[in-house]
This record gives sequence, C-alpha cells and structure tokens, in this order.
Amino acid sequence: MSSAAEPGQAYPFTTCTMAKASTSVFCVAHARFTLTQSDRSASASPFMSNPTPLLPLRLHPQLYEISALPWLVRLSKQLGRSLRISDVPRAEWERFHDLGLDLIYLMGVWKRSAMGHTLSRSQTSLFTRYDECLPGWTLDDVSGSPFSIQAYEPDPSIGSWEDLGGLQEQLHELGMRLILDVIPNHTGPDHPWVREHPEYYIRGTLAGYRSAPGNYFIAENAVGGAEVIAYGRDPYFAPWTDTAQLNYFNSGLRGAMIEQIRRISGICDGARCDMAMLMLNDNFHQTWEPLLGSMPAPREEFWHEATRALPHFIWIAEAYSDSEWALQQLGFNFTYDKRLYDRLRDGFVRDVYLHLKADWDFQTHSVRFLENHDEPRAMSVFGSRMPAAAVLAATVPGMHFFNDGQFEGFRTRMVVQLARARDESVDPEVYRVYERLLRIIDAPEFHGKNWRLLEARDTGDGTSSDIIAYVWKGDTDAKFVMVNLGAGTSSARIDFPDELFSGRVLAFRDLLSDLTYQSELTDLKKAGLLVKEDGFGARIFEVTQV
Repeated sequence: MSSAAEPGQAYPFTTCTMAKASTSVFCVAHARFTLTQSDRSASASPFMSNPTPLLPLRLHPQLYEISALPWLVRLSKQLGRSLRISDVPRAEWERFHDLGLDLIYLMGVWKRSAMGHTLSRSQTSLFTRYDECLPGWTLDDVSGSPFSIQAYEPDPSIGSWEDLGGLQEQLHELGMRLILDVIPNHTGPDHPWVREHPEYYIRGTLAGYRSAPGNYFIAENAVGGAEVIAYGRDPYFAPWTDTAQLNYFNSGLRGAMIEQIRRISGICDGARCDMAMLMLNDNFHQTWEPLLGSMPAPREEFWHEATRALPHFIWIAEAYSDSEWALQQLGFNFTYDKRLYDRLRDGFVRDVYLHLKADWDFQTHSVRFLENHDEPRAMSVFGSRMPAAAVLAATVPGMHFFNDGQFEGFRTRMVVQLARARDESVDPEVYRVYERLLRIIDAPEFHGKNWRLLEARDTGDGTSSDIIAYVWKGDTDAKFVMVNLGAGTSSARIDFPDELFSGRVLAFRDLLSDLTYQSELTDLKKAGLLVKEDGFGARIFEVTQV
C-alpha cells in the first residue's frame, strides 16, 4: 500500500551453513519452489491466440514495475496520441527485453473505486503530496488510488481483458512474464461484495460507529438494510478511509478471493500481493479481535490455501513486520526485503553484511529493491551513494526489483492517486550505470546457485568494515563483486576459498571500467586479494584463469 509507511521489522536469521573461508564450501540452493512456468500452459488464458512456451523462470529474476496509468499518459504525450495498453508499440516491450528483464509488473490496472476517487479529490491532507509530485495539478489529474478498487475488472482507461491477454502474449513471445496486483486485505467501499455479501467484511455496530466514526462507514446491503463496515487498515497506522476491510475468518470470503485470483491468473503469470502479512491468522486476530466475536480462527492459513490452489502462479508478497519467512513457508515465491533497503538507506554497513549471512533459501526468495511506488526515488535517497547501492541491490541473491524511472535517475516520487507526475530529464550518468549494470547481471553466473559472501580483512587502516564482497561461481568463470558503502576510501584483504580457483594466474577484469588485473594464485592463497576503493564505489570483476 502507498497510503501508509511500513512498520519496522526484524526477523530471526538462520545462518547459511558455512565455515571459515579456508574450509568453507559454497551454499547450494535447496529451494522449495520450482517455478517452471513452461509446464503452465499459456493456453489457460482464453485471450491468447498463439500461446508461446516459456523457459523456467531464472533463479534470481529481474522485475520491472510500471505504474500503468501515469506510464500510458507519459507515452501518449511522447507519441502525440492517446494510448491504452494495446496501443503501446512493441518496441517498448522489446526495449525491456533487451535490458534483460524477466517480469513486467503492471501496477494499477484494476477498476478504481468511484467513492475512493471522490475521496482522493477532496481529502486535503493529500494535497501537499500532490503539490510535491505535480506542481500546478488539477482535479482532473487525480485518478484515485489503484489500491481502492471497485472490481477486479480492467480499468477502461488502461484496457480490456483482451488487451491484457494480448500483452501477456506479447511478453511471452519475448521471453518475459506479466505480474498484476492482488489487493487481498480490502476492496473499495463500493465493491459489489459490500452490497451482495456484507458478511465478507469486518462489520461493526452503531455504538462502535458513534464512538469511533473514523473507523467505519455506513453502507446498504442488497435488501436495503444498513451495514456498518470497517475501513481497511494496518494495525500500526490509521485506517485507509477509501477501503472496506475484508474478513479472512469468513470461509466464504476466502473461497471467493481464491476464485478471483484464479480468474486473474488467466491473463497474467503471477501477482504482487499487497500487504500480504495482514491476512496471517495471528495478525488478523490481533487487529480485529474486538469485532470478530466468537468467530474462530480458520485451521489453515489463507495463503496456504491460495498458493496450493495455484501452484504454478508466481506469488510475490509485499511483506513487513517479521512476516517474510512465514509467508515463504506458506508458498510465496518471493517476499519484500525491506530490511536490506532500510540498512542500505541508513548506512549500517555491518548490518548489511550480517543480513547477507541469512539462510540461502530465505535470500533466494527475497525481493531486493532501492525504490518502488511506496518508497522515495532512489536518487533522492542515495544520491552519490548510488553506484555502490545499485550494484549491491542488483547482484545479491533473490529477485531484483526495479521501478519505472529508476534507470533514468528520476527524483520525483510518484503519488499513486495521480494520473501523472512532473516531467523530468534523464540523468545520463545514472542511465549509463544502469545500462551497463543490467548487461552485466544478465550473465549466467548471477542466476546460479553458487554464491559466497566473503570476509573483508583489515589492512591496518581500519576501513575494511565498509567493504562488502562476494563471489558468484559459474561452470568455468566467476564474478567477484566488491562495494564500498563508506564515504571515504576503504581497503581490505579478501580471502577466497581454496576450492574456488585452480591454475597459476588469475585475471580480474572490472566489467564496470574494463580495467584488468592479474594475480598469482599462490599469492592470493597466502595473503588474500588486496582491494582499495573510493567512497561509494563498486567493482564487478570477471575472474578467469590465465
């Protein structure tokens, strides 16, 4: 969700089994999930005319988020004509393919709530954010929140079911997949379920409404009776007043939501599930206990039911509050890693290092990002720290999440209730870095199972603690990544495992600068590799045996 800041979180790490550098072995994946979408017949979509078989999803895929409506508005302006999703030139999708992207997350395609739309235009507390994003905005620029939906039907301004099915087909032809939103915690207040199935929602009483009117709204059911419905919420924050809270202790609602997701799965390959941790039985009970009465908690977690019903769907959880590991155990293929983002943002280098020592299985199912629609733009947060932050976030294990405008160095944070943002110029230096970085991380070594976090030893100047280093081992060659997360020049000695390399001489070619170094293997084994790097600098070495 974009209307609430994320609560802080910490989860217990299960350390990846590894001894000291001299005796350690590479961590090897023991992943629970096999994402072989090639065995999920694309013909499941009724809108595909010529289904294209797909190779299995890469172990560490690249995802690109597009805020659908603002993106279409921007493209329409560039091309001088109004565009819906079916009108987007194929060259745009080919450009994403050429960048090495695996997944296109098209955010905000569902029909927005009319009541939510009105609220977005009249809630003055939002106006300051609108001013920052789009100086001179008008009411016509306010489209409403894409997380307050009236129905899981394509928004007419974006396209139709057939248009989205056609997009999925185009992406499959290019070897990419389509991700759409599932917003499970709530609907818009004018969703048909409010009238037809009020039992699907958390319901209050007149007395409750009188004592806390900011927590509820009054609706009418199908027979003309009044219903007191709770606004959706995260327990750490105020209610989202453009939403209606669903009741996940109601079995009928659970079945209806799973069927809704099944319907969506006909036109996409997976879903980003908004605020997924709120549906966990314990969380839900703690949040809504006063209104659940004697309703017992279900025997099974909702997400276990849902992921079991659609085992070949790609499940991505927006997750906070120590819930990431639990959601992975319930079948999520990937969960947000807000903790890594926070530690990079705050400059806690030792905490970044310890975070990367987490269990390999956890890491491969984590979503690494520097920005998304809920976070400020990466350049506005990291600034001069971007080279190191960008390289690390894109080369550690897990899914790598990029946001539209991130490669261009845009600095204005989008507001999801707006249909457009201010025009910005491309930062050529940022674009150059990402263009090169994306080519580098397309290499097979970065999508394998042999990854090792390395120890940076002190050289006597006390700066080695700012260095993060690790290596990806391929069948023949390796990629050695080193970043300096400190502001000043840092140095360290890096020890490589004895079994990593053989031969007499190793060549280190920096893929970011094309500089090449050579080192005797005996010297490396004896003293380690001496590295020295400027503040917030990064290196990605291709290591080959000479």
